[in-house]
Amino acid sequence: MKRELKRQQTKKLLLDTTEMLIREKGCSQTTLNDIMQHSGLSKGAIFHYVKGKDELFALVLEASLEETNSRFFDAIQKKGKQFEAPMQEITNSLSMLTDSNNVTNRILVYLLGKSDQPAVSEVVQRFYDQAVRMSKQWIAAGQESDVISKDVNADKTAELFVLVSYGFRLRTAINSDPFAFGISDFASLIVDMLKPKK
Repeated sequence: MKRELKRQQTKKLLLDTTEMLIREKGCSQTTLNDIMQHSGLSKGAIFHYVKGKDELFALVLEASLEETNSRFFDAIQKKGKQFEAPMQEITNSLSMLTDSNNVTNRILVYLLGKSDQPAVSEVVQRFYDQAVRMSKQWIAAGQESDVISKDVNADKTAELFVLVSYGFRLRTAINSDPFAFGISDFASLIVDMLKPKK
C-alpha cells in the first residue's frame, strides 16, 4: 500500500511540475532536465513512467481527461438519475477549450505539430481514442440512467463532440478573436442532442 501511495505521489509531482513548466516556458522550451531540476526526480524515476518528454506531455493530457471523467461519475453517484448535474460537470470543463494558456491545449497543439513522428502520432491517437471512449461512456451512463435518449448513437455523438472540442483547442493557437460559434453554443448543442425529448 505504501509503495502504491508513493508511486501516485511521484506521478502527481511529475505531472504538476510539467504543467508548471509548460505554463512558464511553453512546450518546446520545457526539457526533461528542467523537470528533473524542479521536481527533484532523477532521470530514472521519470523514465519509470515515460520514455521521453512527448509521452510525459501525453500523460498530462490523459490526467486532465481522467479528472473530468471522475467529476462526471461522481455527479452521477451523488445526484442519481438526473441529467443536469453530470452535464454541468461536462459543460463546466468546456471553457478551457478556448483558453490559449490552458496547458492541455498547448500540449495538444505542440504534439499535433510533431505527429509525423511515429511515437508522437501514437500518443496523439491514444489521447483521441481515450477522449472518444470517455465521451461514449458518459452517453452510455446517461442512457442507462434514462436521462439520455436511447435513440442517441453513442459512437457518432461521442466522436462529434471530440471533433468539435479539438476544433476549439486548435483555434486557440490561431486566434483569440470572438467567433460565431462559441462554448455556450457547443454546450447548447450537447444538451440539445442528449436531453431526452418529452
